[in-house]
Amino acid sequence: MGNGVTASVAEKLAIDATAVEARRASEWLEAGLLRRGVPQAEAARLTLCGVEVLANVLAHGGQAVLDVPIELLLEVAHEQGRGEARVTVSDAGRAFNPLTVPERAKPKTLDEASPGGMGLQLIRRCADSLHYRHEDGRNHLRFCARWAG
Repeated sequence: MGNGVTASVAEKLAIDATAVEARRASEWLEAGLLRRGVPQAEAARLTLCGVEVLANVLAHGGQAVLDVPIELLLEVAHEQGRGEARVTVSDAGRAFNPLTVPERAKPKTLDEASPGGMGLQLIRRCADSLHYRHEDGRNHLRFCARWAG
C-alpha cells in the first residue's frame, strides 16, 4: 500500500466455547495487539471488550455455541501517525444484536443497583466503534480502537 499506509495481515483464532479457551483467546488477543504496535491503553481496552464479548457468548449463546468453534479475527492498520485495531468475534449462537439493546439507566441508589448486566455498557464505553451483523447463521460483532501518534 502506498501513501504512508502500513497494512497488517489479519490474524485468526478459533476456540471452543469454554472458560479455559476464552482465557487463551484473551491472552492471544492482547499479545497480538501489542506485537502489532497497538498502544498499551488501546490494547487493554480491546482485550477487555474481548473478555466481555466472549463471556456473553458463553453465557447466552445456547447449544449452538458449543457445537461450532468461536472465531476471532484481529486486524491492525497504521497510517501516517494514526492507527486502528479491529477485533471481530464470530459465533454460531442465538442471533443477538447487542447494538439494539438500550443503555441501562445509572442507579441512583445502591438499592436500585443490580448485579450483572454491565458487560455491554463496558464494551460500549471501551470501544471506539461497534458493528454487528448476522450472516450465514453466525453473529459477527466487531469492536475497534483508534489512536494517534
